[in-house]
Amino acid sequence: MPFLPVAGRELRVAARKRRTTWLRVVAAIGALAIGAGFLMMNAAIGANSSSFGRGLFGTLTWLSLAAGLMTGIFLTADCISEEKREGTLGFLFLTDLRGYDVVGGKLMASSLRAFFPLLAIFPILATSLLMGGVTPGQFWKGALALLNVLFFSLSAGLLVSSFSRDSQRAMMGTLLVLLFCCAAGPFADSIMRAATGRGANPLFSLSSPVYVFWAASAWGHTGFWGGLAVNQLEGWAALALACWRVPRSWQERRGELSGWGRFFLPGVRFGRRPAGFRRRRIESVQPVLWLVLRERWLSAGGWILAGLVLTAFLALNVLLQSVGLVIWNQVSWVVTLILYIWTSSQACRFFSDARRSGTIELLLVTPLSGQDIVLGQWRAMVRLFGAPCVAFVLVQFAGALVGREAAGRIPNAMSGLIPSLVFQLLIAGSGCVVTLANLAALAWFGMWMGLTSRNPALATLRTILFAQVLPWLGVTFLSTLVAGLLIFQGILVNAGGPNASAMLFSLMVPGIAAILTLAKDAAFIFWSRNQLFKNFRSEASRAARETWRPILAPVPNAPLLPPPIR
Repeated sequence: MPFLPVAGRELRVAARKRRTTWLRVVAAIGALAIGAGFLMMNAAIGANSSSFGRGLFGTLTWLSLAAGLMTGIFLTADCISEEKREGTLGFLFLTDLRGYDVVGGKLMASSLRAFFPLLAIFPILATSLLMGGVTPGQFWKGALALLNVLFFSLSAGLLVSSFSRDSQRAMMGTLLVLLFCCAAGPFADSIMRAATGRGANPLFSLSSPVYVFWAASAWGHTGFWGGLAVNQLEGWAALALACWRVPRSWQERRGELSGWGRFFLPGVRFGRRPAGFRRRRIESVQPVLWLVLRERWLSAGGWILAGLVLTAFLALNVLLQSVGLVIWNQVSWVVTLILYIWTSSQACRFFSDARRSGTIELLLVTPLSGQDIVLGQWRAMVRLFGAPCVAFVLVQFAGALVGREAAGRIPNAMSGLIPSLVFQLLIAGSGCVVTLANLAALAWFGMWMGLTSRNPALATLRTILFAQVLPWLGVTFLSTLVAGLLIFQGILVNAGGPNASAMLFSLMVPGIAAILTLAKDAAFIFWSRNQLFKNFRSEASRAARETWRPILAPVPNAPLLPPPIR
């Protein structure tokens, strides 16, 4: 038998898919658009090209870092657990295959779909060398750090997938593992520096792929090569553990529950209170609403996330005061990203699970219309996640308000127009409104993606990519370009000098971005709502046919028999 036969097959299948080609094309077009935007701003503003070279390099590398970390969540977190749910993993071990054959095949197929887009970005990234501000050593170290992040994320996703069966738990488990590995080391080193009162060489930070990425472009002596070696050891150790676990976890043993299974017992998952009154009360309004609200642990997960965010915000601002505010401003976008992924995942979850389990066929034979089914799912999401999301937005509002008040410079610049308190409330409130609008757009578009996609992980990836990431890039580019043209080209006359122009520029960019984001969210909400109301039954019927197509395959014609002898 050849070496890694599953890897060869998976590579051939992944190379023939249109998705692999389109990911590479979209990544190259996105990098070209970002590079063209920097060149246009350089020509419009007329600043030093070296600063734009550093800006282009930093923008592309940080976006590639975020994409590399997300590959483990969306590409490998559900690759083995999906085989377990469908019952096909056991057939592989009826042959001479070993655990490393299966894990290696999944790693190769996933890395091909993730490596090609990263490879397409490198030529555009190299243009920063021509613009200046970036040394060849920083470029090659940055490219190596991005490959290291990609390998680390894929390995972490395979490890979590080998211990999971449910797609949602696998994705959230991979996200938590990546957050811990990226943040635990630098946090421990910062505590050691604060306790000793002096700077120290990085020790625990070497285990973080984010620190290795930062050290690749930092000036002076850093622990880049040591951190790269530690990350490789961690990645290969995760792959070895996954290879050991896969042959031992493909079958379900009766009467045996894992740690996740004990936590998600029916009494904990669906509640122990008498369900008679609750069922009659909700079923009389909307049966789909009752069906989704059975899993009460989903709301508990949202409240746990909101509680962790509130505790972290209070701890940072009470214990560290001004330093804690700076740390909160740096990590708040990470918490927002987690909330976006959580909302998208849960929006895709119900229709995707109903498609796999056959529940969607039962819904089609009921007198419920497509609009009733969709509204039931929407109302259930509002009941489950509405209050936790509002609590998180209030924490975000408090952080933005305190940050604006601590800065002090923005109200002084606008003191002649409106009161400073009103201005602070407007800035903080606009960010909260944009966050709520993004959550609503992700929820509606996620329901449509869950109905039209086979894989829940793929549906979540499409939701985040099409409804948030790509529009965010376009909005950021347009808002920056429009504000730069209005101010620095003299279209918007400002007599306050260069400092006032820079201040006005920093105020106009978030305002234009907020308006464009709200318009984008409204478009996604109305389009997704219209598609769900009009085409729900047709898409659900098509999904049911595709699910049962292997079972309902036509039987080949039997050979003709001679006529009986009389």
